[in-house]
Amino acid sequence: MISAVKSVSTAAAWVYAMRPKTLAMSVVPVIVGTCLAMAHGYPLVPHVLAATLSASLLILIATNFFNDAFDGEKGHDDPDIRLGPPRAVASGWLPAAQVRNAAVGVLFCVFLLGLFLVTRGGWPILLIGLTSMLATLAYSAGPAPISSGPAGEVLVIIYFGLAAVFGSYYLQSGVFHIDALICGLLIGLPAAGVLMVNNYRDRVNDGNAGRRTLAIVCGPALARLAYAVCVLAPLILLLPGVGTRWHWLPLLTLPLALVLVFRLYTTPIGRELNKLLAGTVGYQALLGFLLCLGWWMPITSIDS
Repeated sequence: MISAVKSVSTAAAWVYAMRPKTLAMSVVPVIVGTCLAMAHGYPLVPHVLAATLSASLLILIATNFFNDAFDGEKGHDDPDIRLGPPRAVASGWLPAAQVRNAAVGVLFCVFLLGLFLVTRGGWPILLIGLTSMLATLAYSAGPAPISSGPAGEVLVIIYFGLAAVFGSYYLQSGVFHIDALICGLLIGLPAAGVLMVNNYRDRVNDGNAGRRTLAIVCGPALARLAYAVCVLAPLILLLPGVGTRWHWLPLLTLPLALVLVFRLYTTPIGRELNKLLAGTVGYQALLGFLLCLGWWMPITSIDS
């Protein structure tokens, strides 16, 4: 067999380790939570938004670094059989210890940002921050990493949906509101869909490596159904409206959602599914954009 490993520069290797195509998932919920707070009448606090965006982005980068390092050490990302994008450690571009140390450094930056955000948001932000950092480690590290079990998608919904949107809203407003949780679920579901595509694509290799991801536990038919729920359920959540007369605007994404579901059902297992993964990230971003735009249309009226 001819090795699938190619030579890349050190800078390119670090970019691969960051997994830039997934990073929008950390930005969208922060923007949605912040825009919801502004639509509820709370003034934007720019430096808080900047710190929140930075912390959320760095959390995902640290998660990706840890995952690259630990999976590479365990031999889970063999480049000769891997269907997804190449991984830096498994491809031999970067040593695992270096990537792991970088992840620790990134988490330390998150910790420093978190100290500032806690002075603004108090104990709810402290709880979100500490558990997010623990989840970053637990996702790939330890004898039973979350990434090897069926709870990965749930973790994504919690931290890149509910916690991120609610935390961003709370940091701007200082109050609890049910709309923030609804929007968190709405944004978190397609983020979980991204992971479902990843695990659906890799279920054979993951199974051979001893993993028990949700796609493996459920089987291919239920995994495809779970993805359809992740993509289409947010549009159902929009039907009652999230306090705005323009709640229908994100429903314009329905054709794209249907195309994504159709592609998962009809695309054979292979590298072609990487395009579907990227398309799901784009779908979440578009959904978030239209949701925010709907709050700022001229006749929008939201009761706080």
